[in-house]
Amino acid sequence: MERLDKILAGTGRWSRREVKELVRAGRVSVNGVTARSPEEKWDRAGLDLRVDGVSVSGEKFLYLMLHKPAGYVSATEDPRQPTVLDLLPPHLRRVGLFPAGRLDGDTEGLMLLTNDGPLAHRLLSPKKHVDKTYFVRVAGTLDEDDQAAFAAGMVLGDGLACLPAGLEALPAPGEGIVTLREGKYHQIKRMLAARGKPVVYLKRLTMGPLTLDESLPQGSWRPLTPEELAALAALG
Repeated sequence: MERLDKILAGTGRWSRREVKELVRAGRVSVNGVTARSPEEKWDRAGLDLRVDGVSVSGEKFLYLMLHKPAGYVSATEDPRQPTVLDLLPPHLRRVGLFPAGRLDGDTEGLMLLTNDGPLAHRLLSPKKHVDKTYFVRVAGTLDEDDQAAFAAGMVLGDGLACLPAGLEALPAPGEGIVTLREGKYHQIKRMLAARGKPVVYLKRLTMGPLTLDESLPQGSWRPLTPEELAALAALG
C-alpha cells in the first residue's frame, strides 16, 4: 500500500505539491471514486487511476527518454561536473532514476533514464547483444577498409578485443553510422583512432527498440510511449 501522492508523483508528470492540488480540486479518481486525500493508500496492482478522466499508469517504475547534450556526465551525481539527472526537475531527481548505460561527456543523443534495475540489466547485458547505433564524424574519410575492419572485429593496441560491428559510410566525407552490440569504454573512439581517424563528433541514435525522438530538443526529456514500453518489455 502506497500513498496516492507518491504513486502519482512517481509517474514523472507532477510533483507531490501539484498532486495535492489536483486531489483538492477533485480532479483525481481511484477505481471510479473521486480521491479525497493525497495521503490515501492504495495497492498499485489493478489500480484504475485517472486525472481529469484520463487513465494514468500507476506502475512502480518510470522510464524517460532524454536527448543528452554534450557537457553532462552519465552518472547520478558527480562533485565536479553536471550530470544527466541535473537536466530533470527536482521531483524527478528524488525517485531513484539512473542512466541505463553511459555516454561520454562530449557525446550527445539517446539516453534512457529509469529506476527499473532489471530492465537496465537486460539492455546492457553482453549476453543480450542489444544493438546500439551512432552517428559519427571523424577527421578523415571512412572507406571500405574501415568497414571491413569493423565487420571482422578488431583487437586494439592495448589488447582489447572488440566484437564485429557495423560501419556504414555516409555520402558526406568523414560521416558514418556505427552499430555496436557491446559498449566498452570509449569503444567507438578507440576503434576509429586505431584506424587513424579520430572522432570529432558522436551521437547515439538508437538503443535496442528505442529511437531518439528528434523532436526533443537537446537537454529535454519525455516519458516513453506505451508502444516504446511494450517494445522494451519484448526484450525478455
